[in-house]
Amino acid sequence: MRHALAALAAVVLLGLPSQAGAQATSSVEPFNLATVDIAGREAVALVLREQFVVELGGANRNLEMTGNYPAITVPDNMVDLIGQYEYGLKHRIYEIVNHVVGKDQLTGTRRPAYVHNASDVRFLAPLRYPGKMLNAAVNFFSHSCEACTAEERAAAKKKRMDNRGVPYLFYKTTRGGIIGHEDEVVIPHGRDRTDWEVELGVVIGRTARYVTADQASHYVFGYTIHNDVSDRGGRPPGGFGQGSDWLVGKGHETFAPLGPWIVPAEFYGDPTKKLHMQLLIDGQLVQEAKIEDMIHNVWELIEYGSSIVTLHPGDVVNAGTTSGTSSGAFFAGTRSGFLKPGEVMEAKIDGVGTLRNRVVAGKEPAKGSGAQLPPVATYRKPDSQQ
Repeated sequence: MRHALAALAAVVLLGLPSQAGAQATSSVEPFNLATVDIAGREAVALVLREQFVVELGGANRNLEMTGNYPAITVPDNMVDLIGQYEYGLKHRIYEIVNHVVGKDQLTGTRRPAYVHNASDVRFLAPLRYPGKMLNAAVNFFSHSCEACTAEERAAAKKKRMDNRGVPYLFYKTTRGGIIGHEDEVVIPHGRDRTDWEVELGVVIGRTARYVTADQASHYVFGYTIHNDVSDRGGRPPGGFGQGSDWLVGKGHETFAPLGPWIVPAEFYGDPTKKLHMQLLIDGQLVQEAKIEDMIHNVWELIEYGSSIVTLHPGDVVNAGTTSGTSSGAFFAGTRSGFLKPGEVMEAKIDGVGTLRNRVVAGKEPAKGSGAQLPPVATYRKPDSQQ
């Protein structure tokens, strides 16, 4: 009887597809992950060579139809994909990439319906509604002393290096705030001191609580671009609290552009050793930074953030910006003021991509009781008159 069972098992094993027993451990080429709109239909997709978009659901069904791969459910939203990525889903995505590229489905004459040109789809924010978005404030030496002379900046850097302290993180509005590539940033009526801040967005991949800096890399799913659009107009006088108002400064709708996609960590590299980011307005370079300018590195930001609140898959920690914001650009002579309707911002990070957003003017709201945020000009003179 034992020999009969062994023989039966051998027959069953020999009948299995040769590829079914082993998952792919590598991808034939790097890829990005995006949330896209295809003719009004939302989908999670691969982006290959920044030219081709492959719908994960359709590509996975096609792969399974070959009979060589077991059935696996591919999530239809980015947060669930991130949560499952290191628990087997990564290998299935590698298999999809290998199949699509190996079968010449990107450029072949019989391209399947789940493959699109990147120019034919709309890139939504890769994470439409992350649970949390934490931003690092004043995390670049040059940004902490924008109007300083070279000597003053060197002295300020030394002083900060001698007493770095812990990072400063604040919450950034997610739902309502987050927009995607080519979406419009809306300047609220009368809020005429709108600023820009290019930042590296770090996407959390595993639940993290009290994670130390030397372990933080294991909790990162990937990297994206964030533009921390900011309102420098402040609060009107009177009432409670005359310090910084972070809701006013950072919380307006559309003030959190994110995208255009996420680069998985294995394809980006070590963010503590490489970072080159820029921001251009109408083609004019106003911000540029490299890793040497960062005060607290990405791993330290995760250590600090996770010591306060649990970070979950799909949460985003933005690593701060460099000099060249409105005041810095003004003193550098590359800009004369704040953002204006009609201007186009391009936030770029080497190894990630370009996030582009046009600025438009918001409509004047209906009159309220006096408890709504007023136009800046009603309580604050232009800088030239102060």
